[in-house]
Amino acid sequence: MRGLLSISGEVKENQGLTLPLRQIVMENDKSMAMNSTESISDQVSAAILRALALAVAAQELPSGLVLPDQITLERPKNRDHGDYATSIALALAKTAEMNPRAIAELIRTYLLVDSDIKGAVAAVDIAGPGFLNITLARSGQGSIIAAILSEGEKYGHGHALAGKSINLEFISANPTGPLHLGHTRWAAVGDALGRVLAAAGAKVTREFYINDRGNQMELFGASLRAAAQEVAVPENGYHGAYINDIAAAITKSHPEFLALPEAASLEAFRDFGYALQLADQQRVLENFRTHFDVWFSERSLYDNDFHKHCLDRLMAQGHVYEESGAIWLRTTDFEDDKDRVMIKSDGTFAYFASDTAYYISKRERGFDICIYMLGADHHGYVNRLKAIAACAGDDPDYNIDVLIGQMVKIIENGEELKLSKRAGTIITLEELVEKVGVDAARYTLIRYPVDTPMVMDVDVLRSRTNENPVYYVQYAHARICAVLRNASDVGIAYGLDQIHPELLEHERERELIGALAEFPRVVAGAADLREPHRIARYAEELAGIYHRFYADCRVLPLGDEAPSALHSARATLCKATAGVIANSLALLGVTAPEKM
Repeated sequence: MRGLLSISGEVKENQGLTLPLRQIVMENDKSMAMNSTESISDQVSAAILRALALAVAAQELPSGLVLPDQITLERPKNRDHGDYATSIALALAKTAEMNPRAIAELIRTYLLVDSDIKGAVAAVDIAGPGFLNITLARSGQGSIIAAILSEGEKYGHGHALAGKSINLEFISANPTGPLHLGHTRWAAVGDALGRVLAAAGAKVTREFYINDRGNQMELFGASLRAAAQEVAVPENGYHGAYINDIAAAITKSHPEFLALPEAASLEAFRDFGYALQLADQQRVLENFRTHFDVWFSERSLYDNDFHKHCLDRLMAQGHVYEESGAIWLRTTDFEDDKDRVMIKSDGTFAYFASDTAYYISKRERGFDICIYMLGADHHGYVNRLKAIAACAGDDPDYNIDVLIGQMVKIIENGEELKLSKRAGTIITLEELVEKVGVDAARYTLIRYPVDTPMVMDVDVLRSRTNENPVYYVQYAHARICAVLRNASDVGIAYGLDQIHPELLEHERERELIGALAEFPRVVAGAADLREPHRIARYAEELAGIYHRFYADCRVLPLGDEAPSALHSARATLCKATAGVIANSLALLGVTAPEKM
């Protein structure tokens, strides 16, 4: 029961509404009802909270007892201890001043008569000092399989973020060169996070912020013009074979650019080169299955006096002041290490002015939450971005979320790769894809927490062994597809009308169904924590559980054995497993092959 604060005859929700306890616990809102967008564990967790609320209402528990927002359930390693376990009775015992086993007994009593989960739970046992072990009924297991088959590609999706509009900004590279390995990590993780947030019900806009203003653009134009003139590129300019390629393309289509006066020539090379390089970045990202809804130009922040509008808004909040001829934002009011210059004493805009205007633009475009995905060298931006939100009158703990990604190394033949054929300095996204393919690159970049450095071993990612995690998961899907093809060939029927949960008694079957049931909770958790790597690790665990099931539970008949209802039930379970693996991979932007 999310938002439950305390109980004393009535329940107060976070929205400020006061509802009768009986209405809350007996009629239930949609978040509590048994529905296929929640995992079975979420449904059991909600039922435990309802049991506690009823015990409080009946004065069997203290009236002022503060209950948690949700109950944490664990999957016991020993399946003889049930499908789920919780220590909530022990956690409440001290404040309730009661024996934990007595609290566990109250929960057990109300759980067994809860109409919303009746039939789904077979047993509730109390162990040790007050642990609750919950065993699902076979009909409940059957409903899990039915939900997977019925919902198809939507299984695992939920409503935790329904009604939230999220701006997800990632990569945001300068349009002055190829996307390199640092951008590659965000290209994979950012896209996967967008998919996960959308699966959790959010309206997500993926945005690329084009840094097309400032000194780096002038150096880019000067580098291109120098290459076209076949003279030395400025020492602090841009180098690499791609500069010569772009310069050659420009002079071929616009030879007149070289004859222009110097200032006009530099501007022409800059703007035309910018368009070519941006188009190349867009092409590479689309090939990497990373799509952006908005390509936002930094220059546009200074069109139509938008920057002045932003400054006026901040002034109205009382956080802007003038000192030494410059205009400052007092970000130290909100834990930044120093105040930030918005307009320099010479009248030019500091880069921080763009950061500020960009945030305000996002909020005024209607986004509730602005997620920034920044590189390892941007730790200092976290506090200043949150201070911008606070200065604008927003809640920095809600309206803005900043993720920092660590570096990636590539190992090939036991040695780190550092040089790029095209960029001259660092491996590009396109070169990585050429080495290992889109699936392997995306999966591997996503499967690690972004706040930890990672190493990609090209030789492992090219291998077709269990050491290669993407191959391990994809092979599980392909193996199931092969099993199902063989099942059809021998006349085994499978699908919604062939679930037969009463026949699925084997320990491996229960283990597999339990893992499938967890997928919606994994997706919701990955969205809430902004951690799409949880999807990859779940997929690997599910693949391992399936392989153990396949080894111990024969799906296809032996020899002349006639197909039976058990074969159909197991084939149906295989189909459900293939669906969940495919859905997992889809959230990562990775394919689920039917043959390998």
